[in-house]
Amino acid sequence: MKQELTDARKKQNRGFAIVFAVLILAVLAGAVLSTALGSVSIEPGRIMEILAGGGSVQERNILTQIRLPRMCMTILLGGALAVSGYLLQTFFGNPIAGPYVLGISSGAKLFVCAVMLTVVGKSGRSSSAILVLAAFAGSLAATGLIVGLSRYVRHMASLLAAGIMIGYICNALTDFLVTFAEDAQIANLRGWSQGSFSGMDWKSVAAAAVIVAAAMTLTILCSKPIGAFELGEAYAASMGVNVRMYRVVLIMLSSLLSAWATAFA
Repeated sequence: MKQELTDARKKQNRGFAIVFAVLILAVLAGAVLSTALGSVSIEPGRIMEILAGGGSVQERNILTQIRLPRMCMTILLGGALAVSGYLLQTFFGNPIAGPYVLGISSGAKLFVCAVMLTVVGKSGRSSSAILVLAAFAGSLAATGLIVGLSRYVRHMASLLAAGIMIGYICNALTDFLVTFAEDAQIANLRGWSQGSFSGMDWKSVAAAAVIVAAAMTLTILCSKPIGAFELGEAYAASMGVNVRMYRVVLIMLSSLLSAWATAFA
């Protein structure tokens, strides 16, 4: 029996290794294509040559100042959303839970809309830093509501419904504000809400990398409580996990990752 369990575990580990190898190759292939394709095509075989100082000045600028920052930011924020989704699925015990189920993106959109109508509308100037800060503040505000409700709502399905309600409320408030907006402001808001990686630079990549790396490191350190929590709150409590505190940590890590992705992209 013990030998059968060992063989099954080895087979499962081999399956995981194959899946991760395929995913890593897919990420590398996507990274090469994203840096090679565009209005100015660059042959994949010349990417390393250009990075080493070869090629024209135009090709080096396109590769190092435009495409590489966008590619790095895409990988960072995509990974952040994947981990955020996993943490939410663990938190709710629901495989359909995702990073936006708590109304995080809706809260970000509400704050950005308010900033566009007030600060940007009065001054006539728009700053990406202001919009990022507004989106991040809105995301954390929605997260704060969920964390506050988690102290009183014990059932995960009810807390999931509360997150959906917060998203609808934020969307309704956004639509109400848009009613009083000018056409240009509405166009800017719609453009922002659709998401974009244009305008990314290495400073933005560095800022995103610090937060994402810190949140993912904390997630790895919480891997054992996560494993216990996946087997149920009662089992996690029997293993010595502080369930109430752990729920707050889990939702904060998930919300931080998805809020950062929403704010930048």
